[in-house]
Amino acid sequence: MSKEQECKQVISKGIGVQNERSLHAALKQWYAEPEDQFEVPLNGFFIDLVRGKQLVEIQTRNFSAIRQKLQTLLQEHQVHLLHPITFEKWVLQVDRVGTKVLSRRKSPYRGKLTDIFEELVRIPELVKHENFTVEFPLIREEEVRCRDGKGSKHRKRESIKDRRLLEVVSSHRFTKAEDFLQFIPLGLPRPFSNKTLAAALALPIHRCRQITYCLRKMEALSVVGKQRNELLFDTAL
Repeated sequence: MSKEQECKQVISKGIGVQNERSLHAALKQWYAEPEDQFEVPLNGFFIDLVRGKQLVEIQTRNFSAIRQKLQTLLQEHQVHLLHPITFEKWVLQVDRVGTKVLSRRKSPYRGKLTDIFEELVRIPELVKHENFTVEFPLIREEEVRCRDGKGSKHRKRESIKDRRLLEVVSSHRFTKAEDFLQFIPLGLPRPFSNKTLAAALALPIHRCRQITYCLRKMEALSVVGKQRNELLFDTAL
């Protein structure tokens, strides 16, 4: 059976699956190879996937929740972190019971690889560790929602009941701090500010602040000056 077929089996489970379990399970099947071991107990933790000497953790959101686990495991083990970035999304509305599909529409949302910094700001210093690597699959997903009045205001009180993997579009692996310098355009004048980086990448300023913060913590970027109230940066590697 191909990885794509295995993924389809996983994501075809019932609508009522909660808390992103479908997406997590499908990514595990997508990434897995025949000799891998699943849910292995180690040092008081359960490891999503073990491949030889490498431990693989899949985190669909909230790097803060896994920070301590990673710090502990990295002391003695090679750890590979897998985190999906949503490239395209379809929204599936279900009834309160979760058994009937009410509608399905394509979301206008479009993700970018630079979205990795939304979570990476919580663990940027781990990138310097020789035992740590990280990978970001860009995915198409289906988000299952219910109008139960319990969700956030910006979703009009719709709860997210599940996230399902539809397709992995591409995957991007980073093994060292230097790999993240790809987000600094080669033609960008040096030194540069967050404002000039935002203009060069056509990104909001808050995202560029996340990028420069992470690269500074990785020691791939240095503060080399200040212009008025803006910090000026240059590459350190």
